[in-house]
Amino acid sequence: MSKPKAAILDDYQHVADSLLGAREVPENLEVTVFHDHLDDEDALAGRLQEFEVVCVMRERTPFRRGLLERLPNLRLLVTSGMRNASIDMTAARERGVTVCGTPSVGGPTAELAWGLIIGLLRHIPQEDRATRGGGWQETVGGGLLGKTLGVAGLGKLGARVARVGLAFEMNVIAWSRNLTEERCREIGVSRVGKEELLSQSDILTIHLVLSDRTRGLLGAAELAMMKPTAVLINTSRGPIVDERALVEALERRTIAGAGLDVYDTEPLPLDHALRRCDNTVITPHLGYVEEANYGAYFDGYLAAIRGYLGGSPVNVVKG
Repeated sequence: MSKPKAAILDDYQHVADSLLGAREVPENLEVTVFHDHLDDEDALAGRLQEFEVVCVMRERTPFRRGLLERLPNLRLLVTSGMRNASIDMTAARERGVTVCGTPSVGGPTAELAWGLIIGLLRHIPQEDRATRGGGWQETVGGGLLGKTLGVAGLGKLGARVARVGLAFEMNVIAWSRNLTEERCREIGVSRVGKEELLSQSDILTIHLVLSDRTRGLLGAAELAMMKPTAVLINTSRGPIVDERALVEALERRTIAGAGLDVYDTEPLPLDHALRRCDNTVITPHLGYVEEANYGAYFDGYLAAIRGYLGGSPVNVVKG
């Protein structure tokens, strides 16, 4: 009897082999790791034809209906984390594909948000480059004390970011459509309306889930409400902000800058305008890319596979 075959996709950092090597992989499983990313559906369908199990890292490779219908051998799809908007759950169910998730570590994305904030305000990337090139103190940075931090979305991640803002002695305000006074009192921040959030924030950081209600939430009109000295931070999902409008605001200096970890298209195209904006700090969707978090993901991959092979799937994603 042949071994079931499992694929691990988009191992950009070439860490899967070492992570698997430190864990007990089922003996009756044949694992193949792919380091490159494929956008072309024909190429992807061809690559994955033989696999019964596919493990995906967040939303790097979407599994839409068209792709799922071309994978007759696929029976288990495991995503890192317990939510993945890039998987067509209806199509997976119709084709008898079980979708499972993994545990996550709670803090890495919130920590990165603060890295972007401080890096942007203190011009750390620019000063690093200048110092390596022989320069010295080329910019004057901005501080946090007494500034207003606006948090869009006060869930687990938004709350973590808000608490750090309070520790920096900032004035922290928050908004989302369903945000309550009780939640704000729990965290110790002030609840405001959307327009107040936009107009009062010196730093506006986004921690909302991408949905039909939040897609394009910040467009040209909303960005125009922000202070010209304000900066925008997005570690959530790119399409929450109208990318064209954001580029125009950055180029025209109608906002002071942006710290971005997420984009409409990922990996970010080589010719994208955001690569040329000098008032940004941009990172390649690193929010979840952290050692302990990867460990939790790979533990979860293997737990899901063992459950599937044993006839008792675990961490099944509903949706």
